[in-house]
Amino acid sequence: MDKADVDAITRNLIQEAYDKMKEARPDVSLEKLEQALVADYNQQEALYALKCLNWWLKRIEDLDNAGDVSPYSRGNFLLSQWKSYYSFLDLVGDAFDRCQYAVKHFVYGLALRNFTCIFAGGGMRHDPDLLEQIGRCYKGMGNYEEALDYLKQAAGFKQNDAATIAVLADVYALLGATKAAKALFREAFAIAPQAIDLREMESELLLTLVKRVSDMGYTGAELQEWIPVYGALLGVFTVKRGLKFAELSRLKQQIFDLETELRGSPREKNILIPALLNKYFRLMDHYEGGDNGAALIKETQMKIKIIEPVIFERYMC
Repeated sequence: MDKADVDAITRNLIQEAYDKMKEARPDVSLEKLEQALVADYNQQEALYALKCLNWWLKRIEDLDNAGDVSPYSRGNFLLSQWKSYYSFLDLVGDAFDRCQYAVKHFVYGLALRNFTCIFAGGGMRHDPDLLEQIGRCYKGMGNYEEALDYLKQAAGFKQNDAATIAVLADVYALLGATKAAKALFREAFAIAPQAIDLREMESELLLTLVKRVSDMGYTGAELQEWIPVYGALLGVFTVKRGLKFAELSRLKQQIFDLETELRGSPREKNILIPALLNKYFRLMDHYEGGDNGAALIKETQMKIKIIEPVIFERYMC
């Protein structure tokens, strides 16, 4: 058998493995991947997929061995493992997108079964955490319309939860509702940038911005704090709104606290400066079109000039 025939056989076996994974048949998926490696022991995608599937099967085995675990806890456990899985992928190296699509469909599908069996009982139909988890599962499986329905309900209860709002924004972006996505991303990153799991985001709208900021050399918490700053400066987070009195009071207090902390903790300035800029931009959004707005915006810009003159010179002169 020549190499072309072997390649065709292994490609078909790998695709069958992914199909069975999405059908929640990991046992058959393993068989197909092993058959692909028998045909070509050095088939890199089959090796990669086998590592990924076995990683999840070990977690599922641990969960099964834990004894009497409620469906809600099982679903939550599965979703809680994604951060560890992404760390594992960083070690594995080369990524194969269709493998990750199949893995996501498999894991989110398993979690969804647990959550929907609770939801069907009717006792937790208005629980915001359950609504959010169901929405995240549908999003992970690519069913964005269903995800939107559940995440909108969850966000109605969790209006100050940056992570929930960001996932909802991502779904809006994936559905092409750009205006709603921009508004919600701005809200989420105004609340708590570091609470947002960037690895969970899928929309080109946000991922392009993240790449642009990371290409500037920012990583980790610093990257997440700079995202809303450059989101505003680069014309991505452009949908703005005024603040209610209580929100404005809270924002001014947060600014005061950050200014005080920045004066006293120069070692943390790499995080404090973008966090403070983010708050300043949010304040200027509120001032736009308001009484004495131009003067108040100018005053805020002068504060920006003091703490980060490069940003002032590049974007505000």
